[in-house]
Amino acid sequence: MVIVHGAWVDGTSWREVIALLHVKGLSVIAVQNPLSALGDDVDAVVRVIKPGSVVLVGHGYGGTVITQAGDHSNVAALVYIAACAPDIGESTTDAENCGPSSPVISRFEVDAGGFLYLPLAAVREFLAHDVSEAEVRVLAAAQPPIRASALLDRVTKAAWRTKPSWYAVTDEDRIISPALQRKIATRIGARVLSIRAGHVPFLSKPKETAEVILAAVDFVCGK
Repeated sequence: MVIVHGAWVDGTSWREVIALLHVKGLSVIAVQNPLSALGDDVDAVVRVIKPGSVVLVGHGYGGTVITQAGDHSNVAALVYIAACAPDIGESTTDAENCGPSSPVISRFEVDAGGFLYLPLAAVREFLAHDVSEAEVRVLAAAQPPIRASALLDRVTKAAWRTKPSWYAVTDEDRIISPALQRKIATRIGARVLSIRAGHVPFLSKPKETAEVILAAVDFVCGK
């Protein structure tokens, strides 16, 4: 099992989901991808794919990463959590343009290196409106920014075309609209499950998030 985080939330935020997966006897790696370029992020994922059947889990922009990295021969299934899933020749931005734009875009802060950050108020309002204030402040302080150009990098492979996929729609999401998520899930032919949560369900609804992942694991294991 390899978990690929998206923008502004890193692998440690998956800690409760990881613990639930460990209880089921699963080996889990949460990649700390650099968010500097699609190629860099894909390389970070491919480096940790081990022999055997691997389930890739991607959140947000991480969905773009697993779409490309999932072409690896050891990847048996893909799980998209409120995620983008571009087709060949498309970028994350292209995938997001298929639906209404989130107002969070106007709140981005850009540093000298071209990396996008969210101010505390935007983390509270858009990214993590359904978690505690203490968690919001930690997320804002520790957020991994994403280089804007990475959102324009185009995939050359679309693993969802050949690998079974699952998609968790977050019904209260303010980053990627639930309507757009359902459109993405339909396009890739994913098995769809809904979670009543915002954009970070692994923090607000870890049990429900783990259940989506375990559905893919059970399929791969023939259960």
